[in-house]
Amino acid sequence: MPRQYSMGGRVPGKASPQPGGRNEPPHQNLRERFAALRNLPPFLKSIWQTSKLLSVSSIALRLLRALLPVATLYVGKLIIDEVVRLLAMHAAHSGIAEWLASGALTHLWMLLALEFSLAVGADILGRIVSMIDSLLGELYANTTSIKLMEHAASLDLEDFEDADLQDKLDRARRQVAGRSSLLSQLLGQAQDMVTIVSFAIGLMVYAPWLIVLLLIALVPAFLGEFHFNAQSYAVNYQWTPERRELDYLRQVGASAQNAKEVKSFGLNGFLIDRYRVLSQSIYLANRRIALRRASWGGLFTTIGTIGYYAAYAIIAYRTVRGDFSVGDLTFLSSSFRRLRTLLENLLIGFSQVAGQALYLDDLFSFFHIEPEILSPEHPRPFPNPVREGFVFENVGFRYPDAERWAVRNLDFTLRAGEVLALVGENGAGKTTLVKLLSRLYDPDEGRILLDGYPLSDYDLEELRLNIGVIFQDFVRYYFSASDNIAVGRIDARDDHARIAGAAQRSMADEVIDRLPHHYEQMLGKLFKSGVDLSGGEWQKIAIARAYMRDAPLLILDEPTAALDARSEFEVFQRFKELSHGKTAVIISHRFSTVRMADRIVVLDGGRIEEMGSHEELLAAGGHYAELFELQASGYR
Repeated sequence: MPRQYSMGGRVPGKASPQPGGRNEPPHQNLRERFAALRNLPPFLKSIWQTSKLLSVSSIALRLLRALLPVATLYVGKLIIDEVVRLLAMHAAHSGIAEWLASGALTHLWMLLALEFSLAVGADILGRIVSMIDSLLGELYANTTSIKLMEHAASLDLEDFEDADLQDKLDRARRQVAGRSSLLSQLLGQAQDMVTIVSFAIGLMVYAPWLIVLLLIALVPAFLGEFHFNAQSYAVNYQWTPERRELDYLRQVGASAQNAKEVKSFGLNGFLIDRYRVLSQSIYLANRRIALRRASWGGLFTTIGTIGYYAAYAIIAYRTVRGDFSVGDLTFLSSSFRRLRTLLENLLIGFSQVAGQALYLDDLFSFFHIEPEILSPEHPRPFPNPVREGFVFENVGFRYPDAERWAVRNLDFTLRAGEVLALVGENGAGKTTLVKLLSRLYDPDEGRILLDGYPLSDYDLEELRLNIGVIFQDFVRYYFSASDNIAVGRIDARDDHARIAGAAQRSMADEVIDRLPHHYEQMLGKLFKSGVDLSGGEWQKIAIARAYMRDAPLLILDEPTAALDARSEFEVFQRFKELSHGKTAVIISHRFSTVRMADRIVVLDGGRIEEMGSHEELLAAGGHYAELFELQASGYR
């Protein structure tokens, strides 16, 4: 069945953007940009769930801080009016001593002390609020990152092999850190709203018409900023694949893992040039938006400034006419200026919030992607022991967007306790068959039975727990040697005897014994004091993970490619001995290893071409015999 992704996700069958083309962002018109604000309630809910105590503290302190600006300005008005009043009394008191003795300055001192207290209080509250926002933002980023990892872990392998979804995941990862600042912006805007209301009330008392003039001056700036924020999002959205490539180029060009080959092939210049071209293209796209934003922003700011000084002139005229006192003039002009700045920031901030809400779409839409390979509501218990084995009934599978079938018409039985080898040229379908067996994929045709029941009837986690599989592209974890083996059964990470036993079975113990800190030695060169291993040594560590699991089904998918012929023979000889009574699948290109299997399945073009023992297949003189003869001739 074709897979659908909600909220702008991938639809199989659609071609990926070709070089020179751009991914089109899902939000284009004004209505859809406003619609993105639907992401704010779930965002605020997730903030609240992160820490209720910090959220309440931030809101309460911001509310208190929001009232301080208008209170400070009003106290300033009272101070000016008091100074004007005292100036009128100047003839009666010629010296400072007389002023102090008369007590006329007492009220002025009290007002000055009050304004000083308000200023200090505002500074202290600002620092506390910044601290709380910083802590809350970090908690949110950590919590959301964990949720992102948990959801990614629940998705199917198919999701991670899709380029469109990788773009979505990359944007989601970026938004986890980038959107923590949205919290401060939203709370800051709520604080500004309270301040604006308090200033507006003050202006309404004196001159209601100032509010109308103010809004007319600010609307163009708001619409312009709103437009350019959406344009910036569109650029970031369209260039996501190139940004991922930039990250990849940085990794390849400055990675210890790749340094040998990069230097040997002289790839540094190529990588740097490729990075320079891509980064310059992204820079030019962003620069176009920045220049247009700056140009139009300057015009809109000029309009706002004209509105402010028009209002200022009217207030000054009415003060001269006697409608307002000097203190009123100061209060009104300062309030109008502050209100203009606050409203401008609020409107621009709102457009920025709407822009960031577009980015939240990337985060929340990722969480809307659901896996298709799931456990049934009432799963069957995994058979212990496996009695009949695995039966493939007309199994076919085709990768998403692929034209040809990876495997098709597979009909065979993997018997319990049997060692089965899969043979075939590259692309024959061997690894795909293993992925189907471990239910990393479900067949598009047919079914796979375990002891007579479809694999989909069993609990997914329990099924995989009972399959020990090591792929040819196994992961080199930059953990300790002990943890590198323990990942095969991570819940037994503290079972040192089990880890040592798994290492002994895979012959990794010989490698570990040579390490400076043995099982506690950090592997890889990523971290300080880490020790890198050869390809063959890494493979022995990886094989130990399969033994660590001690599962009834063991699968080795060409994990010994870096071993020499003798080492591979020894590893597989031991594998056959230790897998006695277990079901096992081996994939290898070396026929000296394959011949150890009880039965061999020869795949060609995703179909079973031959099946039988080594001797039977040689006697048949078919494709297997041809491949065997080709390899054998190389040793003559």
